[in-house]
Amino acid sequence: MHILFLTDNFPPETNAPASRTFEHAREWVAAGHEVTVITCAPNFPNGRVFCGYRNRLWQQEDMAGIRVIRVWSYMTGNEGFALRILDFVSFMLSSFLAALFVRKPDVIVGTSPQFFTTVAAWAAGAIKRKPFVFELRDIWPESIRAVGVMEESRALDLLEKLELFLYRRAAAVVSVTHSFKRNLISRGIDENKLDVVTNGVDSSSFHQIPKDAALAVELNIEGCFVAGYIGTHGMAHALETLLDAAAILQDDPQAQHIRILFLGHGAARNGLMARAEELGLTNVIFRASVPRNAVPAYWSLLDAALIHLRRTELFKTVIPSKMFECMGMGIPIILGVEGEAAEIVRQTGAGITIEPENSQQLAEQLKTLSCEPQTLKEMSSAGVDAAQRYDRTALARSMLTILKRVAK
Repeated sequence: MHILFLTDNFPPETNAPASRTFEHAREWVAAGHEVTVITCAPNFPNGRVFCGYRNRLWQQEDMAGIRVIRVWSYMTGNEGFALRILDFVSFMLSSFLAALFVRKPDVIVGTSPQFFTTVAAWAAGAIKRKPFVFELRDIWPESIRAVGVMEESRALDLLEKLELFLYRRAAAVVSVTHSFKRNLISRGIDENKLDVVTNGVDSSSFHQIPKDAALAVELNIEGCFVAGYIGTHGMAHALETLLDAAAILQDDPQAQHIRILFLGHGAARNGLMARAEELGLTNVIFRASVPRNAVPAYWSLLDAALIHLRRTELFKTVIPSKMFECMGMGIPIILGVEGEAAEIVRQTGAGITIEPENSQQLAEQLKTLSCEPQTLKEMSSAGVDAAQRYDRTALARSMLTILKRVAK
């Protein structure tokens, strides 16, 4: 079977969509299938092309047996909603044109979070008369409303109609959460075409490792209790909550051993750094994004991982993919997300949950856990056990079964 996959994120980018697509495609190739990925030159999150690449009309490479075609797109960092839409639309057009030159695919997959990529996959499938599969990573454009990027308007209503059109035209919709599936059923999408393949963890990359002593010295955190947020610093994450908790802890004589580490980029990063300076925080450390193979070293420093989203009804349907990486590495989770993600953490015992945007509760839990090594050890073991249920290899096989069914 020849799988054609359209995604605007792919390694060497290190975000969740890039990792999921690569790890799935790698397993499909290992299973004897042909995989072609159409993407753009790597540029996330800053909108600047990575070293060794150029933003050209067409360039091609082989990555772990995957044929990777990179096409031109307009690139921007987090510089406003209008420019981001221009970025999305440009890739939609160039990926669609590139897909027309890919010979004899059996199935065409387009992945969100934004759905312009799936528009290209649908259009290519319609012209080539091949089934189109929508991989649903986010309920978009509803997530735009949730973070307040754009006010209610006719444009949002039109985007929502396009969203529903794509679900209906898809031969299958592969959702990353059960909550997303229920959302689509409630909006009239045929349940028989909906499948769930959650995010997971590549156990070959994310497993328990000793603390990186040299990095701990470099960051001046030896002997400290380190809680960390690793990932995109976006508007959806409400990371001001973490800074407010840090301010509370900084004024507490019994919490002077606690540090909060931020690693990553995103639209909110500069504002967070400015706020930390304004508050005079000395217990917070910021580090820019690093290559994916360097991320585990930072994970190794953490006594607890902080995973947080803004408090809104939509985010109760979201399962942050970094949860599974934390489980695989045996890092206890402090989760500020309600809904399906919180249920997973509670059921597995891999961490604790807090109310989103509650800085006081976060500070209290950090202070408590920093003095309970046995509790942390139990959470670590529970997370490692739970990670086996979310092994990326098994999940890739589940999605492959869906693609085979659709291709037939």
